[in-house]
Amino acid sequence: MLSNFALEQQLHTARQELSHALYQHDAACRVIARLKKERDEARGLLAQAERQIPMAATTAVGATALSNGKRAAEDEEMGPDGKKIRPGISNSVIETLTECNAALSQQRKKRQIPATLASVDALERYTQLNSYPLHKTNKPGILSLDIHYPKDLIATGGVDSNAVVFDRPSGQIISTLSGHSKRVTSVKFASEGELVVSGSADKTVRVWQSSENGNYDCRHVLKDHTAEVQAVTVHATNNYFVTASLDSTWCFYDLASGLCLAQVADATESEGYTSAAFHPDGLILGTGTSGSLVKIWDVKSQANVARFDGHVGPVTAISFSENGYFLATAAHDGVKLWDLRKLKNFRNFSLYDENTPTQSVQFDHSGSYLALGGSDIRVFQVASVKAEWNHIKTLPDLSGTGKATCLKFGPDAKYIAVGSMDRNLRIFGLPGEDQMES
Repeated sequence: MLSNFALEQQLHTARQELSHALYQHDAACRVIARLKKERDEARGLLAQAERQIPMAATTAVGATALSNGKRAAEDEEMGPDGKKIRPGISNSVIETLTECNAALSQQRKKRQIPATLASVDALERYTQLNSYPLHKTNKPGILSLDIHYPKDLIATGGVDSNAVVFDRPSGQIISTLSGHSKRVTSVKFASEGELVVSGSADKTVRVWQSSENGNYDCRHVLKDHTAEVQAVTVHATNNYFVTASLDSTWCFYDLASGLCLAQVADATESEGYTSAAFHPDGLILGTGTSGSLVKIWDVKSQANVARFDGHVGPVTAISFSENGYFLATAAHDGVKLWDLRKLKNFRNFSLYDENTPTQSVQFDHSGSYLALGGSDIRVFQVASVKAEWNHIKTLPDLSGTGKATCLKFGPDAKYIAVGSMDRNLRIFGLPGEDQMES
C-alpha cells in the first residue's frame, strides 16, 4: 500500500510538471508568433522608409535650392505647372554613365564578329522549330519580348495584362507576372536576368525581382506617367532605365530604388512616345513618336540633339546596331535606316502594302543581321551605307493574324523569337540544332 501511495504521488507530481511545461511551451509559441509579426511589420516599414529616404533627401535638396525667396514653401514639391519636381540626373550618375560609355566605346573598336555566329547559309534554312502558348486564349497577343542571353530566358508581354518569363532550353514557363490591369506593352530584363521591368497601358511601370523559388515578385510599382507606357529600355550599366509614354514624356529611373530622377518633356512637341531605346554606349537615347518623328536625346543634359522625319504613322519600333552608328526605325510605311555619324537616312525598306504597318525591327547582337516584322518576318544581311543589304530569308507569320508584333534574335542569331497577335511565342531556327542543344 505504501509503495502504491508513493507511485501515485510521483504520477501526480509528473502530471503537474507536464502541465506546467505545456503551459510554458504554449506561452513561448505565442511570444514567438507575436515577435515574428512585429518583425514582419518592421521589415515592411523599413522597406517603405528606404523608398522614402531618397525622395526625402532629394526633396530636401530641392528645398534648399528653392528656399531663397523665389518660390513659396508649398510649391517646393510641385512645379508651377502642377508637375512634380524631380531631383535630376546628378553629377555622380553622369560620371557612372560616362565611364560606362568610355569602356564600351573602347571595346567596340576592338569588337570582332564571333566565330559562333549563325551563318547566312544557316539563316536561309530557318524554319519554325516550336510554338509555345504562353498567354491567355481569351485575350491573345504578344506585344513585346526580350531575351536574357546568358541564361537563354525569354520574357514576353501580352494583351492579357501578364508578362511571362520562359526558359527556352527546357520549354518551361518559369513565372507568370500578374499585376498590371491592362496590356503589357514593353518588357525588359535587367541585372543578369534577376529583374524584369514591364510597362503597361495601365500607365504604370513595374519592377519584378526573381526569388529563390524561381517566381518573379513585384518590387516597385511606378506611377509617374499619366498615359499609356509604350516603351521600357535598360541602360548598359544595369543601374538605370528609361520609360516612354503617350503622355509626351520620358522618365529616367534609378533601378534599385525605383526613384524617377528626371521626367523629360519636349516643349516644342505634344505628341506621345511610342518607342524608345538606349544607344549601346548609353549616352544617347532614341525615341519614336506617335507623330512619326524620331528624336535623339543626350541623356546627360536631357537635350533633344537631333530629330529625323519622313516616316508615316507612329514609329512603332527603334533599334540601334551594336556597331554604334546605324539606327533602324519602323513605322506604318516600313523601315528606315539612319547613319548617326551624318544624321542621314541612307536606306528604306517598304516591303508591305499601305494597309500593313511594319510592327517591329531589330538588329542582332553582333550587328550582322537585321530582322523586321509586319505581315511576315524578313531577315537582311547588314552591309555598309553604300553597299546593298541582301535579303536572306522571309519567314511566314504562322499565327494567321498577319501581325508580327515583336521579334528578337537569340544568342549568336541561332534562333529568332517572334510574337504575334495570337497567344503563341514562336521560335524559328535551324532544324536539328534544337535537338543537339537539348
